[in-house]
Amino acid sequence: MSGAGKRQRLTLRIAAMPMGLLALSCLYPIFFAVNNALKTRHDYMLDRFGLATQPTLDNFVQAWTRAHLDEYFLNSVIATLGAVILLMVVSSMAGFALASLRFPYRRFLFAVILSSLMIPVQVVLVPFMRTMLALNLVNTHIGLILSYTAFFLPFSVYMMTAFYSGLPRELIEAARIDGASLLQVWWHVMLPLGTPALVTLAILNTLSCWNDILISLLVMQKHRTLMVGISALKGQYSDQIPLFTAGIVIAAAPIVVLYILFQRRIVSGIAVGAVKG
Repeated sequence: MSGAGKRQRLTLRIAAMPMGLLALSCLYPIFFAVNNALKTRHDYMLDRFGLATQPTLDNFVQAWTRAHLDEYFLNSVIATLGAVILLMVVSSMAGFALASLRFPYRRFLFAVILSSLMIPVQVVLVPFMRTMLALNLVNTHIGLILSYTAFFLPFSVYMMTAFYSGLPRELIEAARIDGASLLQVWWHVMLPLGTPALVTLAILNTLSCWNDILISLLVMQKHRTLMVGISALKGQYSDQIPLFTAGIVIAAAPIVVLYILFQRRIVSGIAVGAVKG
């Protein structure tokens, strides 16, 4: 037994070595960006890969004020929070209806929602922009919120439908016997029970909305979001790499913190979709 245990520990140690190297390779770009963001332009030109000998936060201040990242950051926060809240409400109600209620063409409607997941965003950009222009929603926060909701809703509905399908129908029947309406059943029964899936869904949609460039670039042409503003920094300050990397760090920091705090929830979101629908 002891010999088998030693061999098992040795195997684990050998397997951990390439995994550790892989982890270091993933962490190095973060270190590289933060390190260069702390350098002055002169220090960066002298040594691009060395450590920052005289760290300074001036690049972060300049990126936040002179490059207008404060305005872009606010636009991203408004669009992301609005879209995530709307996605949670709509997907939860739709998932409850598709999983627990019986109405005509329910399965067909669910199949249509699933099929929309296979349609690339680029295919519908022309009709999408025509609709946005016709409704005067271009360059508005509500337009970007509705756009995010439309594009990310199919996956959200699928995820909530899969989760609610795993809950016993007796809970709904008991609430209906007590005289609760469908809206009351959703609010008092299904919504609290669906909190784990909703939290996971909120995290995933936050990552998608915050990191988006294509949709926000089309909808918010005058009022940029943070990721679009960071992309523009590369052209405006191509000769000031420390300033550009400071902008990247500012944009990535909220997402990194969110992932560190809720990494278990993000991983569990993969298992939610595996529930039989």
